[in-house]
Amino acid sequence: MSDAALSQDEIDALLSGANAFETGGAVTGTVVPPGEAGEIVKALQNFLSGTAGALSSNISMLTGVAATLTGPEVSFTNREALVQQLPDMVTVVKADFSSGFPGEHMFVMGEDAAKALASVMNKEENISLDEMAMSVIGEVVSQLVGTEITALTNKTGNKSIASVSPEAANVPKAVAALPGSDFARALYTLDLAEGKKYQVWEIYGAGISSDIAKALNGGAPAAPAPKKAHDMAASMMPNMGAGPMSGMGGGQPTNVQSVQFPNLMPHPTPQEQGNIGLIMDVYMEMTVELGRTRKLIKEILGMGEGTIIELDKLAGEPVDILVNHKLIAKGEVVVIDENFGVRVTEIVSPMERMSEMG
Repeated sequence: MSDAALSQDEIDALLSGANAFETGGAVTGTVVPPGEAGEIVKALQNFLSGTAGALSSNISMLTGVAATLTGPEVSFTNREALVQQLPDMVTVVKADFSSGFPGEHMFVMGEDAAKALASVMNKEENISLDEMAMSVIGEVVSQLVGTEITALTNKTGNKSIASVSPEAANVPKAVAALPGSDFARALYTLDLAEGKKYQVWEIYGAGISSDIAKALNGGAPAAPAPKKAHDMAASMMPNMGAGPMSGMGGGQPTNVQSVQFPNLMPHPTPQEQGNIGLIMDVYMEMTVELGRTRKLIKEILGMGEGTIIELDKLAGEPVDILVNHKLIAKGEVVVIDENFGVRVTEIVSPMERMSEMG
């Protein structure tokens, strides 16, 4: 650059938190070799194409319309290239993976797509993208991510995959929190059965996309650790008993092995597992408690239609999930079709359950 002014690309990158620039304003960062990028794209394309049907079913169930999510078209790109494809205002839903394949993950859609999705969810026309609408869109993405995690678990055998709770924000594309380095993007077409189709981008950071691709392709077996010299010598010596060998090597024992300590974590015995199996088909009563309060008898007798009862729970607090009237978990209320449901957000620890019983 010949003058001190920043280009629009540099301004966009600065606003998104990018770290550095090359000459001409291109964002620097993790650059994936073309060969590896091709393998990542192929693995993600096959995987996401196989889940598109389930994602469409989820959106249809949540919205109550015959929605379809077709595609995706997967490619490797960077922030500068993607920003050029996005509309001026976008809704970004961050849903990073926290374990299993930790890394950046998000959905991006235009403002018009976000309004259409929130509108069919809330059965409301001319909706504004306020906090409630953002919460609804986050709920949709949460369901999509959950479906993908289930499919990933089944295909890779990794049972530790989890993501953070989605957070949605409607922002100008210049300040969208996109990865600062190369990343994989999957482009879907969303049809909400209203005569218009919308583009939706799903983004995986370079690290998480590489890890997922390797796991989907079977991964590489870990190479065995090389044996140490004394271990190799010990394995070549005949087993002469547990006692020390005298007269050899100055009286030092020749059959040296590392001590194997027992696992201190308790495991159920086969008999215990069998006993538990006997009651696996026994029904237990599960209830969800919104809150409680205490009233005088005269207050209860004075209740009538329209009486408001104030509970001991604050708005937004998780509800209690009880089994046989004992607290076991906490969760948040969701709506599935026209029914209420509860998503478990926290399992109560054994110590807390014991204190409740006491």
